[in-house]
Amino acid sequence: MSLPKSRPKLPVAVNKPTPYTFDLGLLLANDSNPLELDSANLESSLAETARDGAQALINQLLTTCPIQSTEAGVLLSLPQPTTPLPREKPVPQPKPLTKWQQFAAKKGIKPKTREQRKNLQYNKEKGEWERKWGYKGANKGVENDWLIELDPEKEAQRKEGTTVRGDSRRERKERIKRNERKMRKNLRSGEK
Repeated sequence: MSLPKSRPKLPVAVNKPTPYTFDLGLLLANDSNPLELDSANLESSLAETARDGAQALINQLLTTCPIQSTEAGVLLSLPQPTTPLPREKPVPQPKPLTKWQQFAAKKGIKPKTREQRKNLQYNKEKGEWERKWGYKGANKGVENDWLIELDPEKEAQRKEGTTVRGDSRRERKERIKRNERKMRKNLRSGEK
């Protein structure tokens, strides 16, 4: 049985006509020398060039950066990066505040917490939890009541063919539409 051939040790020092420039914060070694590749042995010449760059970066890290020994291992502290990295797109412009956001900031109004946003409230009359809005919601008011007290003055002013239940539903739907119109207007004014 024959022993495997041992590879010759490559030199630790890398000599180039123009020295590398480094940005150790980004672990970047920049070689400004022209790339000379052997077309017959392309893979090995690329591997040698990459090895030289990695070796030069490691040499620079070990000679210039502070090294500390801890229980977790040996730590090498990197300096702050000096090379600015380009962005693909420009920094986005901040969106203008809507009228509500301006008003809330002026008055110090904070967004509701998760607990405040829950769609449940306790009804003391029924003794159970019910929804604030939505299916069988408490905001529907007299729409679901089986008995409604009538006001003779309002009944005299009621349009022909309408009911109390229909009026309360119509009022609720108009409030919703009015709120949506205001919201759209607010968003349009915020976009300008």
